[in-house]
Amino acid sequence: MDRSGYASATLPDGVVFAESVEDVVRTLQLAATNRTPVVTRGAGTGLAAGAVGQAGEVVLDVSKMNRILRIDPVEQLAVVEPGVLNGELNAAAAEYGLFYAPDPASTAICSIGGNIATNAGGMRCAKYGVTREAVLALHVVLADGRELRTGRETLKGVTGYDLNALITGSEGTLGVVVEATLRLRPLPPATATVAAFFPDFASAAQAASAVIAARVQPSLLELIDGQTLEAVDSALGTDYRSKGNAFLLAQTDGYGAFLEQDVLIEAIEPFASSYEKATDPDHAEQLIKARREAIPSLEKLGRVSIGDIGVPRGRLAEVAVGLEEISRKTGVRIFTVAHASDGNLHPMIVMDEGDSVTEGPAKVALGEMFYLAKKLGGTLTGEHGVGLLKRDWLLPELGEVSLDVQHAIKKALDPDGILNPGKAI
Repeated sequence: MDRSGYASATLPDGVVFAESVEDVVRTLQLAATNRTPVVTRGAGTGLAAGAVGQAGEVVLDVSKMNRILRIDPVEQLAVVEPGVLNGELNAAAAEYGLFYAPDPASTAICSIGGNIATNAGGMRCAKYGVTREAVLALHVVLADGRELRTGRETLKGVTGYDLNALITGSEGTLGVVVEATLRLRPLPPATATVAAFFPDFASAAQAASAVIAARVQPSLLELIDGQTLEAVDSALGTDYRSKGNAFLLAQTDGYGAFLEQDVLIEAIEPFASSYEKATDPDHAEQLIKARREAIPSLEKLGRVSIGDIGVPRGRLAEVAVGLEEISRKTGVRIFTVAHASDGNLHPMIVMDEGDSVTEGPAKVALGEMFYLAKKLGGTLTGEHGVGLLKRDWLLPELGEVSLDVQHAIKKALDPDGILNPGKAI
């Protein structure tokens, strides 16, 4: 399983625990010879059932390939194996005054290989970009066992097609990443954190749009609705829900962090019931923890299926209203958090243990979320990937020509279709 809430009806035929590139090469050589489907798995924190195996397949687990091979503080890059956890890389980079910018809320438990597979975004991507912008080079094992190296260690390079970008976000369908060269950045000299509370989610969404319109570039701008705050309070012993029906967490960084914070507060004040500035790093971390713990807090209430829609940033308030209507219409409980600075929302359905995410009210609600996003000029998935759960809605977004081109690329690199079959495209 992964964290999507989806459980396969059958178990895979076997698991390979790879500890080296040679293990991965040999596994794929054998798989190609025998036409055995292979599902690559990392930390298991995926949210679209992209790494779930079933009967007839072999799971290739790369979580034991977890070494940080090199950090170059001059070139500001790191070379890592796919099983390295995002948080571990940041801890190592911090010793050199650097950090790895992509920051999924699950940074303590998600792996770099999975981040690359889904082109993960997270809380800092509006300022620093998604995973693709941090990947300089990859070492990939193809479906037939051949080894491909993409990209380079220089920040610029346009020789040939951009195979880095092709592999990043391909959800394990084109090859297995066994090594990644990643761009690091200098730790900002200052950060300023503020939390604001609002009478409702739509007001908080309007405030987030006002921040963008004010031309401020926050490194973090996160939205949490009231019922999610309630779950966080229950899990952490906090009292955020008593302060409002929605929570907006903002952080600016760099030499002008506090100047930008002033502009940001001016933008949100007309909408907010109240706000508080972090007084020190510990206070800031407490506020950020409320966002990081949103999903774990909801998991205490039942099985969680996490949506991942994206819309133009100015339409966040419309999505808030639309999600409330979907919840009323389908009868499912929808809790929402959002990366407000880039319009990426995570509407989360909390189900009873016996409920299905692939049929019934939950699937109807997921479909309605996608059509809502599409109507507002948005997308089916901002960062979690298509996996197994969202394939039904691919065609309306991509169109036939785009799908045909992508299927041709898949066939060129994996002619027998053995890499993560049934997932992504």
